[in-house]
Amino acid sequence: MDTDKNRYSFHLFEEEKPVKDLISFWKENNFSGRFRQKDWSLWGDAFQPEITDRLGWLELPVRMRERIDGIEAFSEEIKKEGFSKLVLIGMGGSSLAPEVFQKIFKQASGFPELVLCDSTHPEAVERLRKEVDLGTALFIVSSKSGTTLETLSLYHYFWSEAEKEQREPGRHFIAITDSDTPLMREAEEKGFRKIFNPFPDVGGRFSAFTEFGLVPACLIGVDIRRLLDCEKNIPELSLGAALGAVGGKRDKLTFITSRSLKAFPYWLEQLVAESLGKDGKGIIPVMEEPLLDRGVDRKDRFFVFFSLNEEEKEIKKQIKRTKEMEIPFIEIRLQHKYDLGKEIFNWEWAVAAAGSYLKIHPFNQPDVQEAKDFAKKAMKKLSESKEGLKDDVETFPIEDDVILKKAVDRWLSKARNGDYAAVQAFIAPSEKVNRKIQETREALRKKLGIATTMGYGPRFLHSTGQLHKGGPDKGLFLQIVDTPKKDIKVPGKEYTFKSIIRAQALGDFQVLKQRNRRIIRVDLKGQPFKGLSKLKKVIDS
Repeated sequence: MDTDKNRYSFHLFEEEKPVKDLISFWKENNFSGRFRQKDWSLWGDAFQPEITDRLGWLELPVRMRERIDGIEAFSEEIKKEGFSKLVLIGMGGSSLAPEVFQKIFKQASGFPELVLCDSTHPEAVERLRKEVDLGTALFIVSSKSGTTLETLSLYHYFWSEAEKEQREPGRHFIAITDSDTPLMREAEEKGFRKIFNPFPDVGGRFSAFTEFGLVPACLIGVDIRRLLDCEKNIPELSLGAALGAVGGKRDKLTFITSRSLKAFPYWLEQLVAESLGKDGKGIIPVMEEPLLDRGVDRKDRFFVFFSLNEEEKEIKKQIKRTKEMEIPFIEIRLQHKYDLGKEIFNWEWAVAAAGSYLKIHPFNQPDVQEAKDFAKKAMKKLSESKEGLKDDVETFPIEDDVILKKAVDRWLSKARNGDYAAVQAFIAPSEKVNRKIQETREALRKKLGIATTMGYGPRFLHSTGQLHKGGPDKGLFLQIVDTPKKDIKVPGKEYTFKSIIRAQALGDFQVLKQRNRRIIRVDLKGQPFKGLSKLKKVIDS
């Protein structure tokens, strides 16, 4: 079935009838009207303030219009002053949409480039420091709560560095945060160049059309008026119905895109995983995986293909193969890159609608705080110990061949049909490392015949971490850590970036263990390339 002037094509095979039945049911019960009226009963029998307090995104395409002039004027000011780099310090919903805008639209001529600062690994922090000219960089400190540990630690480091070179470091910093947060108060005290306060009734992963997404987008030269040109766009029921009725059974929602849209699933991953991964239920977003071969299970797959008109040929062969295998899929064709605005709004709507069908509260994240609490305990131990933080969980060193092989084989033997394997890499991100991790994913996929995902820590904790802990018990988790060769102290604090990332890895491991998740922890001992190559061989053997 085709919808939305042929932008959407649904090929659902045996799943088509349940979707059509759900659409009919929704129409009979005025689902769309009740949704727009923010009827909390669509998501549960009992009133929950966190539902009605988080539906402000429904009016953002209209509400933000009154703020565009101010954002554009600020962007022009920054452009005229010759800033060459924007460093966005933020996590999860505060950073993923800007990252997508930079990678898809790039910076326009004369506008600064945006780079993301969301790793607490000391080697990643040091690498970014060397790449950034503090005299021509503008730092965007982005946190809804204004209390995010990673964001504040990274901000304190770069502020300290800026103070060494700038008479007025505040001229190089702006903040995006809710009103009266600790970050806002500090930004006022330090004389930040600008403070933006987004609407408070919008949750982080639904905030792409607030200042969290639009300020960075405008600063790199994106036409945010055109991006917001979706206020008349009434999302169809089909996408939400398909996500709910098909994704509820075939829960490995696999995204494949043409090359210019490759970054879009980074944002979709958080939206789907954090909104729908709880109460033992969930849809598992899968990205950056090759199309299935005959040795991989197809029964739990549901595909979504994104392409621009001029790039459709890139994925036509993949669509043809998927159709031949009769795996349900949706084909979505964008006329131009600015259709991304419509897709953001459509997917927010569809994910919330799917939550209604699956009886999942899509606007909270009940299982995220526990890992933070464990990490805080680890940090407290660090501050009280003269010997430093010691890992008190079972960890397998990469150099011990015999023990590592036995441990990995034991972990692999726990796989079941319908599972997925998640690589959680608490190491410094880089293109070279990423290629090695992708090779490890492919080894797991071929060995076990199941879907695979990956994420860098602590970044994934703000994206898929909720799904890992609160979603269905279908995950095999491979936590990869290393021993950084260098360390960096967080200015004004008793801890370092090395201790932060170690504490976060420990906290996540302990929560997953507590919930009887199948997890193994491997230490690369400061040799990421060599260690990942060896790990792949162990999995292959």
